[in-house]
Amino acid sequence: MASPQYVQTTLDELAEPLRTTTFTVVDLETTGGSSAADAITEIGAVRVCGGEVLGEFQTLVHPSVPISPFVSVLTGITELMVAGAPPISAVLPSFLEFARGSVLVAHNAPFDIGFLRAASAVQAIAWPGFAVVDTAILARRILTRDEVPNCKLATLAAFFSASTAPNHRALSDARATVDVLHALIGRLGNLGVQSLPELRSFTAQVSDAQRRKRHLADGLPARPGVYIFRDAQGVALYVGTSRNLRSRVRHYFVASETRSRMGEMVGLAERVDPIECAHALEAQVRELRLIAAHKPRYNRRSKFPERSMWLKLTVEAYPRLSIVREVRPDGATYLGPLRTQRQAETVRDAIHDAVPLRQCTDKLSVRRVVRAACVLAGIGRCSAPCEGTTTPAEYGALAQLVAAAWTGDVRPLVAPLQAKLARLSDGRRFEEAAVVRDRITTVVRACARMQRLTALRSVREMVAARPDGDGGWEISVLRQGHLVAAGVAVRGVPPWAVIDSLLATADVVVPGSVALTEETECILRWLEQPGTRLVLTSDAWAMPAYGAGGLRAFLGSDAARTSADPFADRRRLPVVARPARAAG
Repeated sequence: MASPQYVQTTLDELAEPLRTTTFTVVDLETTGGSSAADAITEIGAVRVCGGEVLGEFQTLVHPSVPISPFVSVLTGITELMVAGAPPISAVLPSFLEFARGSVLVAHNAPFDIGFLRAASAVQAIAWPGFAVVDTAILARRILTRDEVPNCKLATLAAFFSASTAPNHRALSDARATVDVLHALIGRLGNLGVQSLPELRSFTAQVSDAQRRKRHLADGLPARPGVYIFRDAQGVALYVGTSRNLRSRVRHYFVASETRSRMGEMVGLAERVDPIECAHALEAQVRELRLIAAHKPRYNRRSKFPERSMWLKLTVEAYPRLSIVREVRPDGATYLGPLRTQRQAETVRDAIHDAVPLRQCTDKLSVRRVVRAACVLAGIGRCSAPCEGTTTPAEYGALAQLVAAAWTGDVRPLVAPLQAKLARLSDGRRFEEAAVVRDRITTVVRACARMQRLTALRSVREMVAARPDGDGGWEISVLRQGHLVAAGVAVRGVPPWAVIDSLLATADVVVPGSVALTEETECILRWLEQPGTRLVLTSDAWAMPAYGAGGLRAFLGSDAARTSADPFADRRRLPVVARPARAAG
């Protein structure tokens, strides 16, 4: 008798091949696109293995929310159809049993799986943790634009000549997805994908070039800081920040990183430069400064801070509003920074609604009349200084009202707009009222943002500290809105020794220099976190008692429609931090 022959199997052979893998292809119909606010109206599923259908599952579901007319027209599912259907609490256990031991497949899987997981959470049912395959992602990896213009289910079903045409009903769409899945798996064989692990790795969108760059994370510290990806010439490609540099950089070389731009960036990167920081605030500020300085091609956020817009109240005999891209030392008053041209235009239009400043660009003289007034004067939208009926003093009072609203008391600017909003609402002219409402909101937010930035930038020096979570303190030294020093007093180290050292070695702020707006806003968010303490301030850190900041919450409340004075109970109470040696 011949002795048995033992053959060493390969690692690929140890994994279950796709031809013997059981898939449950599922499709849902819902009342909307949010798994938190909407509900399932129909579940359809097909269980397949080796190209054969093992079973089908289909049921309508009684939702907990109404079905909109749009959804009814799209799917054909009406309130009457689901009136006698079982609730999701009865349907979900049956579906999970039907899908047990299989791989879930869906087209645009995050949508369907998201609704199923949300329903499981509501019903307190533990989600089984299925492996998931998304045919939409699979199609994008396999098919080219020359073959299909897009990867919608209807497009793919027509391209692969599916036996069932999708029609926005759950079982029909699931059947169509089965044919698409089988056609895509047929193409995977030519690409060397034979098993489920290979399939999931194929759809993970992590290239071999990304995997080969994993060594770039070696030796990075497990501390907060900033990391800079650089190419072979040393040019910065991307700047990021993390509380753990080593862990964050490693994520760029695994399947959890699905952004195509980052995959392209990693393919070009040749090294990663780490910059350790004392705490998260210093890391965030350094990131903003590096992005502004180097403008890396793969960074989008805060890449061009110089593109901010400003609203300028010109220095003329009869000032007007002008949208500009920079602040100049010309004695004019500026409101900003504003994020976009559109926001600047909205604020300008709102101010023109409230105050009859001139809107023309002519240079007017106090000694002679330039021309006849335009139509805006006839409808009360302009005080018509061009006719000479308004004195420079009277017109100057209007301009001063606008300037004062930007820097302090916003009530005279907002009150006329609130009155107009009330008139339009009472007259049931709701579309026009919505425009005025949006203008009020934009003005308030713009003024509040400027006043917050100005308040912090007016403090010459400030020291703040917050607990580091391990018995120590994160300490920041601020000067005129800049972060000039950062340190940590670890547990057992007297904080004042660290503070004195930071003050002695802090950066010097050049007179007249203005911190990046994003940097000052980042500092403000850090200061406003629970637990942060002001240790020292050279000046009072205060906001105007009747500033726009006190109106932001009011505008979103029901009281905004009834109260004549949203600041009725507000008092001018500056926020002042006094020196105290009790931080430790």
